[in-house]
Amino acid sequence: MTTVPRLSIGLPVYNGENYLAKSLDALLDQSYRDLELIISDNASTDRTAEICRRYAAADPRIRYIRQPRNLGAAENHNLLLREAHGEFFKWASHDDLYGRDLLARCVEALDERPEVILTHAHLAIIDERGDIAEKYDYTLATDSPSAAARFRSLLFGVGGDDFYGVIRSDVLRRVRPHDSYHHADRTFVAEIALHGPFYQVPELLYFRRDHPERAEQACPTTRSRCANLDPRRSDPVRHPTARLHAEYVAGYVGAIRRSGLPAPERVACYRYLSHWLASRLVPATSRWFDPFARRTAASPLPVAQASGATRDGAG
Repeated sequence: MTTVPRLSIGLPVYNGENYLAKSLDALLDQSYRDLELIISDNASTDRTAEICRRYAAADPRIRYIRQPRNLGAAENHNLLLREAHGEFFKWASHDDLYGRDLLARCVEALDERPEVILTHAHLAIIDERGDIAEKYDYTLATDSPSAAARFRSLLFGVGGDDFYGVIRSDVLRRVRPHDSYHHADRTFVAEIALHGPFYQVPELLYFRRDHPERAEQACPTTRSRCANLDPRRSDPVRHPTARLHAEYVAGYVGAIRRSGLPAPERVACYRYLSHWLASRLVPATSRWFDPFARRTAASPLPVAQASGATRDGAG
């Protein structure tokens, strides 16, 4: 290892005792060794702290931080990036599993492709026992040389594991931190994509666990998911859906404005955003604007069924 590790892994967790140890084993057994693992425990009330302290005592690459109170999942993710030292950064979920060469292949891809800003691998969904339940095809055009094409694909397509890819830290620090509204991971990834293409390693190396404790199942309503991301959003009176539409649009507009793209690319992005908004307000019209919209037109909000971002309880 070098004095400053090249790769920082940030693992947010809240009450993750059931799967945490297996996830830590998979991360620490990676063939790529030049890394630091930062764990932020969001004031867990189960055995999470005990597990984290035991692993930290055994491996000097681990730094364990326990929050005095629950910050919400979004802020817990952002805090980990602020704590990171590496040239590259990856968020990791406390309940997922990772092929032994995942990090090595992703770092190699970034070294070989200086234009690429995020690398990820093929994904399979596993069940509570760790058995593969479904393989997931990532069909987004995030490898396109066109920023507008990448943006359009993320607007209208279904998400994948890109949020949990290995990302250049300098790019992450140029974009706005992850916000705390439901599915803010998609606006966050869209802003990252405006800065450069992604690359998918052609190997099945990432295994996302689906189980009843996962936030998307434990928090079945939009209101509860918003409160999970940020406890300040647990408003019992106002319904969050209308506010969410405004937050999505503001998030995307801000991403385009901050991107520094040439004017023609920015105009194209704004045009796709207007098409996306029209498809949300009048779903039947979505096929007029973009073929990707046919898959998601029935939903009034962006679909991220495989992204799983900030899904770890209030982790």
